[in-house]
This record gives sequence, structure tokens and C-alpha cells, in this order.
Amino acid sequence: MELKEVDSTNTFLKNMLSNSKPVPEGTVIMAEDQFAGRGQRNNSWHAEPGKNLTFSILLRPSFLNAHQQFDLTRAVSMGVYDALYPLLRDSLKIKWPNDIYYQHNKLGGMLVENVLTGSQIKYSVVGIGLNVNQEHFPVSAGSATSIKNILHKNYELKNILAEICNHTEAWYLKLKAGKYTVLRDTYESRLYGLNQKRWFKSNGEIFEGIVSGVKEEGLLIVEQASGTRHYQLKEIEFLNK
Repeated sequence: MELKEVDSTNTFLKNMLSNSKPVPEGTVIMAEDQFAGRGQRNNSWHAEPGKNLTFSILLRPSFLNAHQQFDLTRAVSMGVYDALYPLLRDSLKIKWPNDIYYQHNKLGGMLVENVLTGSQIKYSVVGIGLNVNQEHFPVSAGSATSIKNILHKNYELKNILAEICNHTEAWYLKLKAGKYTVLRDTYESRLYGLNQKRWFKSNGEIFEGIVSGVKEEGLLIVEQASGTRHYQLKEIEFLNK
């Protein structure tokens, strides 16, 4: 379903789910203009109308339990990565947990919202925002870039959307088949800053460390002078310095 304007495709899809009619798995809601898009840490997502991809996908991964939620994040991240790799090659990275980076600049990100029944995932609303043809970004967008800024040409949004959906489905089916080792190892190999010295901020402290991997449940593993530490999403921030 394609919408002209919506506050958030994730919110729209969740409202559809709250109505009595069943919504089939794989439903995609795409918006030309999303004026209240959300990212991780409750960050807002700004995009010029008609120039970028803002969409949400409904998945029903009832085969996963609550402590496997991050495997779904891995699968979707890699679906986006594989869709873009033919264009952007090895400069493309996944910045933990699920941002898509080109070198040191952010191309896109996602927000995976899971609803649980007991310890199982009942359904997941996966919102994805990707900068495609936008050339100018506000200062508040930080390190944002777009495919057009990198490759200097316009791209058809629906073609990229189709590639993302196809590759995400492929990784989702691997996940459903229980291929966790392949999923986790491949995700880790594509991490931004893997095995590189970088600066971080946690609990008000700035320090140097090395990302050495991600634990099964999604905690970031950082080696630092004081030893190895594991961090949840809101506990650590990458610094560009």
C-alpha cells in the first residue's frame, strides 16, 4: 500500500493491526511523505517528500522467542545491506545495531517493533528509512548522506524497495530455517568499526575501544583498557572523532 502522507508508516501499520481485519504477513506500507518518522533512541527521522524510501513491513516470526529478537534485527539489516551492495560495494557497513552506513556517513536505519505473546513474538513491524535521492540535509541530520550524493544519479525508489524486500525475505527464510550461525557471523563481518580503534561515550565517560563483535542477544562487545564490556543500545554512543 502506498500513502501520500502519513505520520509514521510503523504507526499506520500498527493501527491496521489493531482493527479486526487480518493483515497478511509481508504487507508493505510505503509513504511518499512521513512527517513523524521515528528511529532508535526516539530520534526523529527527516526525509524530503518523494526523494527517499520510508516504509514498513509486517512480519509474523512466531518461530522466534523473546531472547531471539535481535536475530530478526540482523536479518532485516542484512536484507537492506544485500540490496545496496551492488551499488555501494565494500564501503557499505552496518553500524550496530541496525543503521546502514557508507564509510562514516549514515544512509539509513530501521526500527523493529515486536509484540510478544508470552515468550514468543506475535508480530513485528519493521520500519525502514533510506536516503536515496535527497541531496541536502539539515545540520540536525548529522552525518547523513544519500545514494545520490555518493553516486551522483537518481534512482527509482520502487526498484530499490523491491530489492530490499527480496533480500530481506531471503534472510528471513534463513532465520526461519534456524541458520543462526550464518546469520550472526555474516552480520558481524559487516559491522562498522569492527576490530578498529574508535572513540565511544558511555555514562558520561569518553573512552577508546575496539568493537570485537555482538553477543547472541544483541549486546555490543567493546574491548577497552579496563577490559571487555558489553553494552545495550542506550548505554553506548559512537563518537566521530
